[in-house]
Amino acid sequence: MLGEYLREQRERLKVNDKSYSLRQVAQRVGIKPTYLSKIEREELPPPSEATIKKLSQELDLDADILLAMAGKVSADLREIICKRPQLFAELIRQLKEVPDQAVLRVVREVTDGNW
Repeated sequence: MLGEYLREQRERLKVNDKSYSLRQVAQRVGIKPTYLSKIEREELPPPSEATIKKLSQELDLDADILLAMAGKVSADLREIICKRPQLFAELIRQLKEVPDQAVLRVVREVTDGNW
């Protein structure tokens, strides 16, 4: 799923900019083209968080979404959750069935500081 998505996004960008070839993207990200090819074809497990973040920057994609597609959580979120595991576990479980609009409302309230 992640690999296929990365390939689709890279190929979409390559239509207008040939610098998004597999070889050139791999070089800019700091990995071998064969490794990127195997990731895109899902012949290997998802890459590290660092590589996923570099790919997200290179392809102008959201790193958290790519990490989720890889079944991973960023280190900063993991650290936040680990500081208050029961609280965040309960929050996430309660929000899992809530419509997106309600979750966005909670996020806005937290961001704005309106309690």
